[in-house]
Amino acid sequence: MKTNYKMRRGFTLVELLVVIVIIAALAGLTAPMVIRQRKKADQTEAVNNARQIGLALFEFESEYGTFPDDTTATAVKDATDTTLVSGALANDRFRQLIRAGIAQSESMFYAKTAFTTKPDGILDQDTKALSKGEVGFGILMDTTKGLSAAGNPSRPIIAAPFKVAMDGTFDSDFYDGKAVILKLDNSVTSLPIVKTTGNVKINGKTMTETGADTVWGVTTVVPTWAYPQPK
Repeated sequence: MKTNYKMRRGFTLVELLVVIVIIAALAGLTAPMVIRQRKKADQTEAVNNARQIGLALFEFESEYGTFPDDTTATAVKDATDTTLVSGALANDRFRQLIRAGIAQSESMFYAKTAFTTKPDGILDQDTKALSKGEVGFGILMDTTKGLSAAGNPSRPIIAAPFKVAMDGTFDSDFYDGKAVILKLDNSVTSLPIVKTTGNVKINGKTMTETGADTVWGVTTVVPTWAYPQPK
């Protein structure tokens, strides 16, 4: 008996090229959507963490009189009988919330930026708690003194994502071109970053401008950022 074998026809080179072109086109169409969704997710995480930091800051202020500064660092150290490395960076300021027993986790201080890394959860050592890269938010000071809950509710307290240069400008590559800002009324807002300057404006003024028609008004306060320490 003669057996008939049917030859199965494979794809031609042209057909393979057509398939590759279609796949590449679909990937090109969906990639921007995927990237934008990822940035939105990072922004949402930063918003949620900013709210938690706000609650912790207000609890800290009610106990120690101001938001964290050099004076409260001494008070926290004395009250808790713990070692506390003080300093001028945001990591140092926020570390007081942990040592005071108000914040129980490092993760609330994280915000995705070009210089951050996920916190390792080590809280029992000052050299490890909120170490380099584990904080994504900057906090506003009166030069080096801590601010308080008193004042215009629209005043900013913390913000992200800063540029690594730490010059008061923000990185528009994250959070879909917006900055996440916690205000004095404990609300969190996302405001657009001006790409050409890296500035963020509230009522047409940069966040650290003082004087008439600003959220700070005419005041002796000198709003100054304590920046997060890069990894």
